[in-house]
Amino acid sequence: MPLTLLLAAALTAASPAPMPTGDALTRQIADKDARLFWAAFEGCDAKALPDLLAPDFRMIHDKGGLVEPSRDAMIADVTKSCTARQPGGAQAGYKNRRLLAPGSRTIRAMGDWGALEEAAHVFFEWNARDARWDMVGGARYMHLWQWMPAEGHFRLSQSYSYDHAGAAPYPPAPEAAPKR
Repeated sequence: MPLTLLLAAALTAASPAPMPTGDALTRQIADKDARLFWAAFEGCDAKALPDLLAPDFRMIHDKGGLVEPSRDAMIADVTKSCTARQPGGAQAGYKNRRLLAPGSRTIRAMGDWGALEEAAHVFFEWNARDARWDMVGGARYMHLWQWMPAEGHFRLSQSYSYDHAGAAPYPPAPEAAPKR
């Protein structure tokens, strides 16, 4: 192989990956978001988190403030929660899930540094007695995803979770008849 081709191949292999734009950006963030919430909720897979979280990750929550000061703390908390769900654990059999509210997601590029994701979601818990998922609440969130050029993918750097509220009673109570 000629020297110029070898040099070109070496430079191409060593150059960092450019951050995706447009539909590719949206698809990658949506995929990372789904993997993140699967790992933390329904899938209960703390081993998936190191690849999803930036080394300086932290999470701020409207109910608890700085609830996850680091990537290691988040991984430890999810591990603890998942262990408690195992047979014999303090929350044996507990299941929860998170669903994105359709049409609520907005993703914006932040230069070539990363992307800002904003969305709303609802939370469910498994009701084993009635064999159904019960909606227990919802919230909004903003995620700041950092592009890692050397790795060619995004990692979650900051998570802001807010506007948490319980689910409205369902079915709604009948309205009282107006007094005459």
